[in-house]
Amino acid sequence: MRRFPVPDYEDLPEDLCDRIDEETEDAGFTPNVFSAFAYTPSHFRAFFAYHDALVSDTSLAREGVETVVVAVSGANDCLYCVVGHGALRRIYAGAPKIADQLATDHRQADVSNHHMAMLDFAVTLTNSPGTVAAEDIQRLRDAGSSAEEVWDIASVAAFFNLSNRMATVADMRPNDEFYAMGRGD
Repeated sequence: MRRFPVPDYEDLPEDLCDRIDEETEDAGFTPNVFSAFAYTPSHFRAFFAYHDALVSDTSLAREGVETVVVAVSGANDCLYCVVGHGALRRIYAGAPKIADQLATDHRQADVSNHHMAMLDFAVTLTNSPGTVAAEDIQRLRDAGSSAEEVWDIASVAAFFNLSNRMATVADMRPNDEFYAMGRGD
């Protein structure tokens, strides 16, 4: 974060340290979002609890979650989330090129018709939420999404709109490690 101070790890509550330690062990480095959100411990807890629910208690495959995240983050020009979740998208899907396509223009991405419907809906919800209507939801249903999937797509898009805006306000930068992850090198 370049606009707000990052708290010292030693000054954080134990539960935040435990979560940061888990993520550091899993990733091999501490993703900057954990240090940044530690700025306000109660927000850290709520943010990551909801994030965890979105990726673990969902009808969407993790690849689908990350597909939505990258497209929404691209629409919001959020460098941190495009790079960080682009890495996750590459890892979960095993398709490095698509994450880059999603970040710049989801309509040009080599994805299935079902994923394109998901992305169109998520980006519409991002760019012009007041225009979302029953027809938009029906298009998702016609493309094969269940009611639960529609809810989950909307939830992921909404959450990452929040995340993108906080990353932008904080001027949160992606870790260097994210840039190379999942590219097959």
